[in-house]
Amino acid sequence: MKTSILGFIAISLLISCKDNSTIAQKEIKPSPQQYTINQFMDSESIWGRSFSAENSSVLVTSNRSGIYNAYTIPVRGGDMTPVTQSDSTSMFALSFFPEDNRILLSADNNGNEINHIYVKEPNGVIKDITPFEGAKSSFYGWAKDKKHLYYGSNKRDPKFFDVYKLAIEDYTSTMIYQNNDGLDLSEISDDENFIALSKPLNTNDTDLFLYNVETKEMTKINDNNSANAAQGFSKDNSTLYYTTDDGSEHAYLASYNLNSKEKKPLIEKSWDIMGSVLTTEGTYMVVYTNEDGKNTIDVFETETMTPITLPDFGNNSITNVGFSRDETWMGMYVGGSNTPSNLYTYNLEATELNKLTNVLNDDINVEDMVTAKVIRYKSFDGTVIPAIYYLPHNASKEHKVPALVWVHGGPGGQSRQNFNPLIQYLVNHGYAILAVNNRGSSGYGKTFYKMDDKNHGEKDLQDCVEGRNWLAGLPEIDPDKIGIIGGSYGGYMTMAALTYTPEEFEVGVNIFGVTNWLRTLKSIPPYWESFREALYLELGDPFSADSVRLKRISPLFHTENVTKPLMVLQGAKDPRVLQMESDEIVAGVRKNNVPVEYVLFEDEGHGFMKKENEIEAYGGILKFLDQYLKNGKPPITKETPETEIKG
Repeated sequence: MKTSILGFIAISLLISCKDNSTIAQKEIKPSPQQYTINQFMDSESIWGRSFSAENSSVLVTSNRSGIYNAYTIPVRGGDMTPVTQSDSTSMFALSFFPEDNRILLSADNNGNEINHIYVKEPNGVIKDITPFEGAKSSFYGWAKDKKHLYYGSNKRDPKFFDVYKLAIEDYTSTMIYQNNDGLDLSEISDDENFIALSKPLNTNDTDLFLYNVETKEMTKINDNNSANAAQGFSKDNSTLYYTTDDGSEHAYLASYNLNSKEKKPLIEKSWDIMGSVLTTEGTYMVVYTNEDGKNTIDVFETETMTPITLPDFGNNSITNVGFSRDETWMGMYVGGSNTPSNLYTYNLEATELNKLTNVLNDDINVEDMVTAKVIRYKSFDGTVIPAIYYLPHNASKEHKVPALVWVHGGPGGQSRQNFNPLIQYLVNHGYAILAVNNRGSSGYGKTFYKMDDKNHGEKDLQDCVEGRNWLAGLPEIDPDKIGIIGGSYGGYMTMAALTYTPEEFEVGVNIFGVTNWLRTLKSIPPYWESFREALYLELGDPFSADSVRLKRISPLFHTENVTKPLMVLQGAKDPRVLQMESDEIVAGVRKNNVPVEYVLFEDEGHGFMKKENEIEAYGGILKFLDQYLKNGKPPITKETPETEIKG
């Protein structure tokens, strides 16, 4: 899978190509109730589902307090109990301990991505067990003996993550793999004799290696350049499961026998298999497939690979599942594009289903939300571009609405059929949205995936322009009121659109987008070293002749071309897209006497985590769009808003 440098936070039924008249023939519904941004954000974002040792409760992460904290919920439902009560830095739940009620947590410093691992002790004390100044630590999982955990840290060398084994009795750790070659850990066998490691060749292909801890031998698993990712070892330590697209357009699940070296495919589909997980004792295997931007879940009995029957949730889908350690309980998230995912537990022995959460604000009628539709259109060169379309309920030929082209993060990301509160908020207030999966997006095969290599800001931008043209041809869309919006790489595409195709879009909303590729590629965090060269192969090497092209496609150097109103949002602690990127693009565009609004959050990174900031950001976006897109073009004046600093 292509490595995503700038993924914007944020995984329907397949609908074949439709012409514009088909889309227009929707049932016209009465105007839905409109909801405020506070009502939207009063919904809850929740994830995770680690079961306690005795299966009495489930550990989750939620932002119900306005900031992310850890909570427990009784396994059959009930009140949520806070594990952490931070009011400044988000605290994320990782796992219950295997045999006691201690809880593993992770946190950084307001988005700087330097995560540490913490333990919530039974006495309530929260202890940093990776207190290494300036070093990033990542939880890799529990050892088979339940007395140790594995983690990665770049404390020895900022560029590379070594692998450590930590005793949970006294929190002392021992290095079990020193990473001198820029490899990334994927999996560890239960007997600790083998470690699966990966090395990006480029952003499309990844080599997969098997390291023998005893002999120090390193074996390369794949024979050809392909996308390979370890998924786990069998419980008898004889087999490595991995996904690969070797010899195929789409990734499939394969196995590698550690003794015979035999490789064979296990599960192949017409879409990418994104991953697979074995339960603690190996009784079940969960397989995730990306079907046209929507998760499909299969759970198999491992011994026979017979699928088990899962509960039926009607129009909603199971998007994620996990098992208790004794394999008697499942935790599953269920939702859709028009409703956020709720957490359920399911007892396999008693076939008992329990709903644990109700995350959508009770004030919001789900019927007022819009269900996404997958459409496809042809780009300038005949390439078929998939996209996800959201149309306001009351849009019609007689009631035309403004529209936005939405561009995902990446490069190499994908707009998916998940609930997106900002999209639903804008659609609820009368904006149609076309979430374009331009060439280079993941999920549509490796040929499509590679099509944007060293074409950024060019052919992928033309895909977005053709998305705009597709919208303009719909009878329910006002062709004179179409803007563009995106975050991270999508923010770059927004600026590229306003800079290189200045007459195509009426407004742009840039959410922490790259504007100077030379600086961004030179200033990537040291802990990205393992795939730095891969990024250079796709985007260009800023220290080579590629710098000429990188400057040409960087909007910062061409701000004189921008003539349409612009909004920019940025987190001051963002380590991926530095604040100066947004500072400078705002200053450059303001010289054109173009309306520019700039909102800077002092306590955010690459993605906004605090509800009060999301309310300010999303509400501000709607106000900006209402002023400069929905209500027509305002006169350009010399007076433009100053930077608004939040947080």
